Amino acid sequence: MNNFSDNDKKEILNLKVSQMKDLISSRKISNEELVNIHIDQVEKYDSITNAICTFIPEQAILEARELDSKKNFDKPLSGIPIFIKDLTKTKGIRTTMGSLIYENDIPNEDDLVVKKIKESGSIILGKSNTPEFGAGSQTFNDIFGTTSNPYDLTKTCGGSSGGAGTALAMRMSPLCQGSDMGGSLRNPAAWNNIVGFRTSIGRVPQLPSDLTYNNYSVNGPMARNIDDLTLLLSIMAGYDNRLGNSINENPEKFLRLDSPNPKNIKLAFSHNLGNYPVSKEIAENFNNTVKTFSKLGFIMEENYPDLENVDNVFQTYRAYSFANTHKEHIKNHRDKMKDTLIWNVEKGLSLSSLDISLAETQRSIIDVNIADFFEDFDYLIIPTTNVLPFDKNKEYVDEIDGVKLETYIDWMSLCYAITVTGCPSISVPSGFVNGLPTGVQIVGKKLDDLGVLQIAKIFEEETNYYLKEPDIINK
Repeated sequence: MNNFSDNDKKEILNLKVSQMKDLISSRKISNEELVNIHIDQVEKYDSITNAICTFIPEQAILEARELDSKKNFDKPLSGIPIFIKDLTKTKGIRTTMGSLIYENDIPNEDDLVVKKIKESGSIILGKSNTPEFGAGSQTFNDIFGTTSNPYDLTKTCGGSSGGAGTALAMRMSPLCQGSDMGGSLRNPAAWNNIVGFRTSIGRVPQLPSDLTYNNYSVNGPMARNIDDLTLLLSIMAGYDNRLGNSINENPEKFLRLDSPNPKNIKLAFSHNLGNYPVSKEIAENFNNTVKTFSKLGFIMEENYPDLENVDNVFQTYRAYSFANTHKEHIKNHRDKMKDTLIWNVEKGLSLSSLDISLAETQRSIIDVNIADFFEDFDYLIIPTTNVLPFDKNKEYVDEIDGVKLETYIDWMSLCYAITVTGCPSISVPSGFVNGLPTGVQIVGKKLDDLGVLQIAKIFEEETNYYLKEPDIINK
């Protein structure tokens, strides 16, 4: 066993996954040692941040030892630690979904995405915290409490993949699995100075699923940088013939990102998609981001797609989905559900067939508008969030610079509007405002996941914002 100094451990924690793999394959570090270094990081800092809700260090160490004994380093993620979001079922590992209803539930099988991650050789360290059933972009629940933003412990980390975002920022693991309906990969990515990718629907097969064609939720990768994210994406993605919308493309293509010439790429940019309230701080930060893209040589034009009625489409389909998922919960366990979740489920149960058909018609028009928009532009850039991270004791934002908001999800409009388009969108770190991280969304045409990643990589290499650790790591 190696005797790593604190500085050695710090350097290892900041390595990219490919570099960690090189250390393992060259026998400079064992799988067990790598896992233990990350376990130490969790034990040192999670009492401060509350990112991890179920922690299984003993099981992880046993799996690492088994890998070492077999000298099996050939799998894509052999020995690399990962956390799974607590909405995602993990065989033999408690999965609460942030709900008192499932406080002690231990699934007897893995969701498909977990099976794929396990097959890659990655070692699960536990589950990352999430709001109740993933409802809302603020990570708190009645079982585990609130997860803090590592860059300011008084602020929210976002959500619903908030525990994952904080774990990555705190170097508790190099990779995390997350999911996204209205911004749950992108929002915590922005607020934790990491990357989160909402892929095209069907890119990452999702089973079990009972709303294959009308489900806005996707599984996706989270990491500290684009290289690590693409590696995890290559594992999570892939064709599955059990799903009618599954994309039949080889996911290994994400391992080879080209560097297209920015001078040949036309970017549309908008700080608010035309009419959404955005705080002054976010708007100013975004202006600097636009300047960076312009400096890189991209052809820039202020513009945005016609997304008329996108709010109604998202609210309707979200409510429809919640009603489908939680109809039995609200009937049998209403007393264990938070008010905003109850509101969303009841909204779904009250929908008429005409309400749903109207939303479908409106979505069809948006699809045409988006296709027309991307005839003129290659990509769209917008802020990831409408506001900076807010007080972690506040459930949601109800006002932005004097503009009152009606529902608990209105403040997430820059994310959920993109959800409705079906386009791939990644959040990449875009700097800091008063010490708080921000993010920029890069949106591509449908199925152009690879192109989105390539543009994100160009921006990341120019700025390197992701390298800035939370100050509490160095105290």
